[in-house]
Amino acid sequence: MAIVIQPYRAEHEPAVAEFNERLRQGGEDENMVFYRWSEPRWLPRLADSRSYNEFFVAVDDRIVRGGYALKTQEFFFPDGQIRTIGYYHHPLSEGIVNKAHAIVGTLLLRDAMQRAPLLYCLGMGGYENPLPQMLVRLGWTHCLVPFFFRVVNPSRFLRNMQTLRSSPARKFLLNLAAYSGGGWAGSKLFQSYRALGAPRPLPAECCEIASFESEAEGLQSLWDQARHSCSFMAVRDAEALRTLYPPAQAHLTRLMIRRNGSAIGWAVVGERRKDAKYGNLRVGSVVDCFALPGELFSVVRAATKTLERQGFDLILSNQSHHTWCEAFKAAGYLAGPSNFLFAASKKLAEFLAPFEEVRPRMHLTRADGDGLPRNF
Repeated sequence: MAIVIQPYRAEHEPAVAEFNERLRQGGEDENMVFYRWSEPRWLPRLADSRSYNEFFVAVDDRIVRGGYALKTQEFFFPDGQIRTIGYYHHPLSEGIVNKAHAIVGTLLLRDAMQRAPLLYCLGMGGYENPLPQMLVRLGWTHCLVPFFFRVVNPSRFLRNMQTLRSSPARKFLLNLAAYSGGGWAGSKLFQSYRALGAPRPLPAECCEIASFESEAEGLQSLWDQARHSCSFMAVRDAEALRTLYPPAQAHLTRLMIRRNGSAIGWAVVGERRKDAKYGNLRVGSVVDCFALPGELFSVVRAATKTLERQGFDLILSNQSHHTWCEAFKAAGYLAGPSNFLFAASKKLAEFLAPFEEVRPRMHLTRADGDGLPRNF
């Protein structure tokens, strides 16, 4: 029988479990599995939802051969309009482990493009992976989103950063720098150098809040004032923030930054999930952020100080907007190689033309990819 893409329903859950087991037996990472439950645990579709997830599965005579998730969300466009677009994420195909089903990946993407012609992908792990290679062949518009990191604990960083410890010679040199104090001294010198050229903003108050619910007026005013500083970004008004960052997500820290009682920006920070390449490091992330023009550095500094106070060894963030990139650099972050890609379907790219002019002012963060609620 022909493969049919269908909305994921409870009746498909046993077949999805069998699909996931075949992926594991084929040698895939244990995290490379499709959603166990048909009803999204994060952003389910409700009657009044502006942001929601939906799941779809590729069914071959009651056998599930793949699936994908489609997140629907409002975005602010270069022409000043708000439009609803789709985010294609978590596509999985049995073709990963069995070439007889190689066509499934193409069918999944085609189905998503039919459901949401204004479609984007974000993350994807680098151009060498199958999905971005497929998108490039299809003529999607694409770019890398810059990656930034700040080393808080140099000694632990040098002893644990596995991607740097790729040979016995490198391990020896990194251990020497860690135990001699050379790494600590070098890091402090760099931070001092960056501090000399950093902006000198007016004092601001940073408050941790349990929920964005109580900040509706300030958040809405901030969105109305600052959104035109960006050419393209997900809507981050008060309602959107309440939906994306509900109080139940206690692993995230929500920050409001104020001056003289008025909101000048906000940030969401948290701990990244464990990853072998970071060894035993505690890795924090500036997950999301927004601010009035001219106040970006104050927000980055507040988010950084919060994560440092929480005891993280390394802080990471992905930022696309050129002024946010400069703010992170001024706050002592280094730019590293990025594997975080943005790709826009041809229909979406029509609204982002000319892309080279629009691109520097796009505001994309980890929160716009598959990073929420925990994979950031």
